[in-house]
Amino acid sequence: ALGLFTGIGLSEAKARETLRNGALSALLRRAVLQARSALGPALDKATGTLLYNAAARLKDPKHLGFLVGYIARREILTDLQLNAALEYVRSHPLEPLDAADFEQACGVGVCITPEQIEEAVEAVISEHRAELLVERYHFNMGLLMGEARNRLRWADGKTIKNEVDLQVLHLLGPKTEADLEKKPKAAKARLAPVEKQKVAVVENGDVGTETKSLLEQLRGEALKFHKPGENYKTEGYVVTPNTMALLKQHLAITGGQVRTRFPPEPNGILHIGHAKAINFNFGYAKANGGVCFLRYDDTNPEKEEEKYFTAIREMVEWLGYQPYKVTHASDYFDQLYTWALELIRRGQAYVCHQKVEEIKGHNPPPSPWRDRPVEESLLLFEDMRKGKFGEGEATLRMKLVMEDGKMDPVAYRVKFTPHHRTGDKWCIYPTYDYTHCLCDSIEHITHSLCTKEFQARRSSYFWLCNALDVYCPVQWEYGRLNLLYTVVSKRKIIRLVETGAVRDWDDPRLFTLTALRRRGFPPEAINNFCARVGVTVAQATMEPHLLEACAREVLNEQAPRAMAVLEPLKVTITNFPAPKVLEVLVPNFPADENRGFHKVPLHPTVYIEETDFREEADKGYKRLAPGQPVGLRHAGYVIAVQNVIKDVSGRVIELEVTCTKSDVAEKPKAFIHWVSEPLACEVRLYERLFLHKNPEDPSEVPGGFLSDLNPDSLRVVHNALVDSSVLSARPFDKFQFERLGYFSVDPDSREGKMVFNRTVTLKEDPGKA
Repeated sequence: ALGLFTGIGLSEAKARETLRNGALSALLRRAVLQARSALGPALDKATGTLLYNAAARLKDPKHLGFLVGYIARREILTDLQLNAALEYVRSHPLEPLDAADFEQACGVGVCITPEQIEEAVEAVISEHRAELLVERYHFNMGLLMGEARNRLRWADGKTIKNEVDLQVLHLLGPKTEADLEKKPKAAKARLAPVEKQKVAVVENGDVGTETKSLLEQLRGEALKFHKPGENYKTEGYVVTPNTMALLKQHLAITGGQVRTRFPPEPNGILHIGHAKAINFNFGYAKANGGVCFLRYDDTNPEKEEEKYFTAIREMVEWLGYQPYKVTHASDYFDQLYTWALELIRRGQAYVCHQKVEEIKGHNPPPSPWRDRPVEESLLLFEDMRKGKFGEGEATLRMKLVMEDGKMDPVAYRVKFTPHHRTGDKWCIYPTYDYTHCLCDSIEHITHSLCTKEFQARRSSYFWLCNALDVYCPVQWEYGRLNLLYTVVSKRKIIRLVETGAVRDWDDPRLFTLTALRRRGFPPEAINNFCARVGVTVAQATMEPHLLEACAREVLNEQAPRAMAVLEPLKVTITNFPAPKVLEVLVPNFPADENRGFHKVPLHPTVYIEETDFREEADKGYKRLAPGQPVGLRHAGYVIAVQNVIKDVSGRVIELEVTCTKSDVAEKPKAFIHWVSEPLACEVRLYERLFLHKNPEDPSEVPGGFLSDLNPDSLRVVHNALVDSSVLSARPFDKFQFERLGYFSVDPDSREGKMVFNRTVTLKEDPGKA
């Protein structure tokens, strides 16, 4: 084999590299042997290069012999012709190929005369004559080449170049010294930044803007996606005699529109991994002017609840996406049942009585009922539908072997559970393996995007659509998104709720979307995070602090400032400069005072953080201490300790201070936040729920994820104080409490006692990186 490959002009290193690729070396061997049978044992290097390129770049090996025949007969002579040939066979997947049409598309038999080349070059030079005379040999000669090639597609490139050089020399004469000087590089004009698409976002009653970066960042695997109606160009797509007619019908229905779908199971709450799926499905459709369906995969009535249907749609819309249409797998139960009967009639499905335990695992025994007569299976399937079999006594199975070796997946099973939408109409329900591809077909989905673990089901996806002769979409897989220090499994979250480790699915320590919303994460931050992770085949496991960084970026622009004190220390100003309360103007966004101000009262009694006072100032300590004044942020006053008041245990409970206007006082070392006439509030401070990065990994956490709970994941501050500017805030409104972090109003808030969740600190904790 090594000699065979070096004999067509491959270097020994290239030949050995080719041999390591079993599929390529087998195709190349076939090609070389076929060519040698026509041309003899000695093949020139040009022919060898064409054979190698054909074998390496051909997507469908069944056309190899067809192409090699043209190469061996010297009818395909150039790489340009081979490129056209490869594109032709990719665009015409059905056999037999129309030889005359193929030859016309590939320039077979086309003879370009020297006179034609001379005329084409002369015409092109004539069009650019004025510029050539001015720029002379600094003119872009590649432009002349390209335009001449466009006029004579199958002409030899070297011949065209020689003719261009000859005619330019005839026009301009030999090169002068000026022609030989390097043309000075023109300064690159800086392109004005393209304005990013903005969408309205309502926060705290004000309309802001969000930068939609996803549409710009959908890259990677998505670039390889087929155009609508060109499903057959996808590697691995199965083409049948009816494929092209079905694709023609599909295009007539969709008008060439990109169609995707987001198909969640309504038996749990969406989590951060689903956010990537939502962004990918809705984002890809939006980026290509298409539409995305929200389709509930409601085929298991035992686990489905209305609250999940509502929450899923709410989260999709919260992330900023509107479904083109909301559908349910159950919308199609009648059609799916009709198709199941047809599958049995075609000998592609049968009723089986093996128990669930018998067909589990990697190598279950073949079903003894696989070859039962069609009429018998039809009667038994009707008995299943009428409820004559108990649960687990009979299933309908499809006759195929999946990519992972799983044999004859189940299409229907018996369940005596009323369905939330169809009631008691059915006691048989279809499985994911049967339902999903057929629902995609009914809705004329163009790109069925799913996570990598569904790759093993791609073969059954194509098989089932083709077995029933219905339109077959293309399944594309991408890597799922996981986060460290968390669990997202529905079963495990239910265990956390049942054991009281978290309050519910929306506990802010979880990474469900409802929990992230409750904690105060803006939807734009989640979308930006998904965009930064990117759409790749590889699974992405990310650190939570990367999501937190995205939140800080958005909240810094969205969250107005306020002041709050978590551990209040009373401060009395003994020389308060006014007979009544003063009003202090505080900018909502200090970096941009054009975004408005709010008023905060300043009273003789204020409250500061306990940690902002020390009786003895250490070296490097810059806040309040006896003999060390500090400024009150935004107030325009500097305070100095006059008297320290303690309780019987010696704990500092109050400070008496004097104040001086900032413009006359010596500049203090620091300015601290404060509140006066504040509102009482509760503040919830969150840390990671788990102690280890991978709480589900037995090697990291031998005792199981419930043994890995962080005892300090929640600290509740019951008697915090916040300034009165937040009085009218509503649940999910967001603020930056100066020097403390970003906070969101919790739905538990009630009149007289607001509750805030800390979303993230102002800066990343280096210990968590």
